[in-house]
Amino acid sequence: MDFTDFEFEPELARAGTIPSRWYTEPAVLAAERSAIFGRTWQAAGLAAWVGQAGSYFGCEIAGEPVMVTRAADGVLRAFSNVCRHRGAELCGAASKGATVKCPYHGWTYALDGNLRGAPEFEGVANWERAAVRLPEFRAEAWGPYIFVNLDQNAPPLAEIMGAIPAEVAKMGCPIGSLRHSYRRDYVIECNWKVYVDNYLEGYHLPSAHPSLFRELDYAKYRVDTFRHYSSQIAPIRAAGADEARRYEFGDDTNQALYYWIFPNLMLNVYPDNLSANLVVPLSAEKTLTIFEWFGYGDAEVEESTIEFSDEIQQEDIRICESVQRGLRSQYYDRGRFSVKRENGVHHFHGLLAAYLK
Repeated sequence: MDFTDFEFEPELARAGTIPSRWYTEPAVLAAERSAIFGRTWQAAGLAAWVGQAGSYFGCEIAGEPVMVTRAADGVLRAFSNVCRHRGAELCGAASKGATVKCPYHGWTYALDGNLRGAPEFEGVANWERAAVRLPEFRAEAWGPYIFVNLDQNAPPLAEIMGAIPAEVAKMGCPIGSLRHSYRRDYVIECNWKVYVDNYLEGYHLPSAHPSLFRELDYAKYRVDTFRHYSSQIAPIRAAGADEARRYEFGDDTNQALYYWIFPNLMLNVYPDNLSANLVVPLSAEKTLTIFEWFGYGDAEVEESTIEFSDEIQQEDIRICESVQRGLRSQYYDRGRFSVKRENGVHHFHGLLAAYLK
């Protein structure tokens, strides 16, 4: 795939956006699956699914079937979720057991990846059961998620996360004891990068999100960029005496903190909850966004919190789908950035260019 039609300009004031075809052509997404999603840490599932020895679940990373396990030794592992016999997928939803049994011909694998049983396979030449093992990938747990990376040479997860764990802890978010409250899936008619672009700037808040705009101090809203992620600091305004607000704080010392971790994970840290959205491309112009809410300690996430988030999401869906339609126009190819408000989008496009080239 040829990406020479875009040269990243590091100076924001001189930079332009990526070409519109990067948002519409299936061949671009095919390249991204291997060059980006296949080389980065991907949130594969909830850590609670493999919280105990003898548990496992199946998922998909960059189009590759993956199985995450926690064996009797307590070690977290990730493997190819494909039987070494005839290619059937081994497992799906979260399950428990000492072994995983292929639903096709009954081959069984231990949770350390080794083949344990191959029925009626005697007499096969140049084949040893003890030598058969599922290909293994890197797996790590952080907060409420298990992360998997198919690239053995990628930087460790801690390096990717940078200062995020310490900053989240400083905000009073108990990342080690978050309580999963709710999940909601949205299928959006746009390219995954359109959704990420939209997330990475507060520039559209006054026009697109009137309710959220009332909550935040837009003048003090800022985006900071780092090697593999960016953060958006959004101070929450103090509520007036007669003002109906989502957050009714009496002072302006509270804030929301929005993290984006390249390429497709967002963490939204609020004073009373954490929500995460995972952006999964379904096709060049269709995207799944998985929203999950977590309470702090024993606290549940209030229904009003989820509904407020849904209101904002519906506003974003309308914008993103409109942008996707506009990107198909023969009269638009690329645009320019607001120096004050769109440094996060510029940073994202730089990472895209680096990985794709």
